[in-house]
Amino acid sequence: MKFAAVCGSGLGSSFMVEMNINSVLNELGVRDVEVAHYDMGSASPDLADVFFVGGDLAESARHLGEVVVLDSIIDMDELRKKVKAVCEAKGLL
Repeated sequence: MKFAAVCGSGLGSSFMVEMNINSVLNELGVRDVEVAHYDMGSASPDLADVFFVGGDLAESARHLGEVVVLDSIIDMDELRKKVKAVCEAKGLL
């Protein structure tokens, strides 16, 4: 299973979300998920099973497949809730 964080440039914010997703996965005890980060221009549906994007990119990310929209990319409580929901839906918990 692969998760990806996507932002406009693929640098700071997506990397931060990638690290935070990894932290949440560790808290949950989920080990079978690889996490990466991409910029919107190079993100494609074959790169991950689930993509996490900020609300500003929700429309642009629709072509990626399964997209989780984050209202705030810095809200750890929101990220925990959404990562946990994805993990439950995918049978990882």
